[in-house]
Parts: sequence; structure tokens; C-alpha cells
Amino acid sequence: MPRAFNTAGPCKPDIHYMLRPDRRLPGLRALIDGQSYFVIHAPRQSGKTTALMALARELTASGKYTSVVLTMETGEPFREDLEGLEPAILGRWQKTCRAHLPPELQPPAWPEAPRGDRIGSALTVWALASARPLVLFLDEIDALQDEALLTVLRQIRGGYADRPQAFPAALGLVGLRDVRDYKVASGGSARLGTASPFNIKVGSFTLANFTTDDVAELYAQHTAETGQAFDSPALTAAWALTQGQPWLVNAIARECVLVVRADGATVTVGDVEQAAENLMRRMDTHLDSLAEKLHEPRVRALIEPILSGGAAENVPMDDIQYVLDLGLVRRAPDGGLVIANPIYAAVIPRMLAFVPRHGLPQIPATWLRPDGSLDEALLLDAFLSFWRQYGEAMQRTASYAEVAAQLIVLAYLDRVANGGGWVTPEYSLGRDRLDLCLRWRQQRVALELKAWRDGRPDPERAGLGQLDGYLGKLGLDHGWLMIFDQRAGLPPIEERTTTSPALTPAGRRVTVIRG
Repeated sequence: MPRAFNTAGPCKPDIHYMLRPDRRLPGLRALIDGQSYFVIHAPRQSGKTTALMALARELTASGKYTSVVLTMETGEPFREDLEGLEPAILGRWQKTCRAHLPPELQPPAWPEAPRGDRIGSALTVWALASARPLVLFLDEIDALQDEALLTVLRQIRGGYADRPQAFPAALGLVGLRDVRDYKVASGGSARLGTASPFNIKVGSFTLANFTTDDVAELYAQHTAETGQAFDSPALTAAWALTQGQPWLVNAIARECVLVVRADGATVTVGDVEQAAENLMRRMDTHLDSLAEKLHEPRVRALIEPILSGGAAENVPMDDIQYVLDLGLVRRAPDGGLVIANPIYAAVIPRMLAFVPRHGLPQIPATWLRPDGSLDEALLLDAFLSFWRQYGEAMQRTASYAEVAAQLIVLAYLDRVANGGGWVTPEYSLGRDRLDLCLRWRQQRVALELKAWRDGRPDPERAGLGQLDGYLGKLGLDHGWLMIFDQRAGLPPIEERTTTSPALTPAGRRVTVIRG
């Protein structure tokens, strides 16, 4: 039976396609050989546990080390019960070692020790009894918070000087964030910052996303086992849509081979795009889990200006790094910040528009011709009617106030596209606009959305120039420019919503919509 593309939990090499761990963690083996303590942080579903479990197996099989991945998540319910914290963690560790280590390498019975020293004492006894140096990876470390976290970190730091004879030779803390962002409620701060009890770390690693070669190699494993190929444009599209995010890479392939191309035929670029749309419409678990992060103040402070195309003013560097570490954004080649990949770029505004979208009234598809094609003029009429009647009230339901109007438009177009197309947004910091492309079967409608705020000039002229470039990129000769007038003292939306024709600098036709 062929292996499968995995989208739930760590990969197992006998049943899942996967890449070698050293491809994802270059330089880590040198730190281990140098008896270093370090931090590995990366977003959820990026393959941390998979890579580290594979590395631990390799280290143990080498005969040089005893290595295992141990979870700290068991301690999460005990953040205010320090008496129960350490026994819960150590009990889980004992079971993990029995499952993943041969009998001669398993730890002895944990010793009796006072509260606050049980984990450190257990590691000391294990290291003393072990015929090999211990290399341990403490996974989900940031599941712990406050005193529960601090007591564990202090015990690790306390034993550090006794390595390798009486404490693990090398140890990695593994989680979503770098150590400075671990959550504590002591000292008047919500984070450790630089005053960390884990100041013994040599470095911090993050797992890189898959490269184009990684995607090709992973998908080729499926081809080798089943004969079903992914053509070259499909491989290019899979990487472009995901930017190599491991869960997305696997999820798209899984959707292609089990649903879109379940007949075993060669997977094409159209199949990959359909698979991506299926994932976005279902809001599969990984995508759905992004929603909780979007409402954190530190995340919102960066995501909101990206969506509006504005500037992220007075956002601390630590907060920018935090959102980068979460995998929500990435640095563009020009140094600016953009949403991490096109799938996230489409999903994030959909999540933020969830309430407006489900608050939309029933919208009869009056814009469809008898042959099922889209009539842009009728679509514009339907949108203007909706906007005049509901636009003002619905903006009050949007969770990101600065981009409320843009989210309403996206929610509307997403409803239009449902079942026959999809909406692709493009935005980044400093662009001062949001571009949307409504794809309906073989048709495309390009829109540029801009806000007019107090103290700023009318954005129409700049918008026409910017839309010109977007239309040229899409190969279209016409589009819509939507200007949301958000200055104070204006008449109601139903009175100020108008349309007028215009031309871009290159002579492309534009309908300017003001509201």
C-alpha cells in the first residue's frame, strides 16, 4: 500500500511521504555535537515534531547518543498547580521513552525530590545512568506559562553546568515562539523578554519552509509509489500558492490525489488551484486555527495596515518578529512585509469578513447570463444596490475597523464566487491599496480598493495609475476602482455612492465607484 501525504500530527516514515530532517535543520547537528542548549521555534503544522522525531531516531541509531522528543504539553492544565505539574510531565516522559527507546536506553525510575526540583533531579539521574550522552527535545514548551514555565526553565538552567555526565549533553526547547516571547505573569510583564531564565541558549532556530526542490522531491515520492505524476506547472503552482508552508504543501497534494484527481491521472495546474480553493472553502483545521491569532493585539497591529496597504506605525520590532515567527507574514524581496502565502492572503480576510459575510442578505444571482457566464454590468448594479442599502450598517460588524469597507466588499464578492470561482486579494505594507481579482470560470474582474481619509488628497489619480499596473499584470483592459470616502461629516452612503467612467494612463477603461 502506498504511503500518504500527511496533514495530521507528526509524519511516520513507513506510512507518510516526508523529507529528511537534516534538510530542514541545517547546522543543528553541529550544536548537538558541541553540547549546546538551543531553541527551535516555528509555526504550528510546519513540521517541527516530524523533523525532530526523525532526527532523534537517527541520533539514537548512530550509537553515539540517546535521543528522544518529550512533550511538555501534559503540564498545560497545571499552570496553577505546581504540585501536580512535575509528576504529570514526568509520567508522560516515562511512557514516551518506553515507546521510542529500546529497554537498555530507557531512563531509570524517577527519584523522589522536592517540588520545584523533580524534573532537574530526574534528568540528573537519567544522565548518570545512561551509557550515552542524552540529547533531548522538549516539545510544546510554550504550552506552559507563568510559574509553571519558570520552574521548568530554572531547573534546566540549574543542571546545565553538570552536562554531559550528570545532565543532558544537548537540549532543545521547541515551540511556536522564541524564548523571549514565552508568557509569564511575573514582574509586571506578559513576556520573558531578555530577562530569561534560559539565558544558556546558544542560538535559536526556525524551520525553513520547503523549497521548490523540496516540493518536487516530496511529490515525486508519490509518483514513484503510485505512478501518478504532477506535471511541471502543477509543481510550480503548488509552491507559489503555499510558498512552501509544509502543511499546505501536503494538504494540496492530498486533496489533488484523493479528491480532484482521484482517477490517478496526471495532476495539472488547474487541479492544484482547485485543491487550494477546496481547502479555503472548507477552512480545514490548520487554516481555521489562524483565526484566533488574528485577534491578538500584537498581530492585529501589523495585519490591519497590511490589509489596508498603509504603514505599520509604532509597531515594536519584537512584535514584528513575533508575527513573522507565527508564519503569518514574510519579508518580500524588497524588504517589505506581506502575508506569508497566497492561500493565507485569501483566507485571512475571509476569516475577518466571517461575520459580515454571514450577515449578508440573500443575494439573487442577477449577474449571471443564461449560459452561466458573468455579466459585469449587472454585477456592478447588484453591488451598488447592496452597498447603498447595507454598506453603512455592515461596516460596524467588521472586526478590523480600518479595513471594514474592504472586508465587506470581499465578503460580497466571495458570496458571488461561491460555487463557480474564487477571489484573490493582493496587498502589502505601504502599497496604500487592496487589489482583488474575482475569477469566475474563464472570466476575471479586477478591482482596486482605496480609502480616502481626512487630510489626504482625493486618491482617484493615484488609484488609476496603480490599477493600470494591476490590469497590465492580469492582461485585462478594464477594471473597477472603488474609493471609500471615510472623511468626517459626509452624507450617508446611499446618498454619496456614485459611479463614473475613467481611463488609466495607458488608456484602459475603468469604472470609478465612490461610496
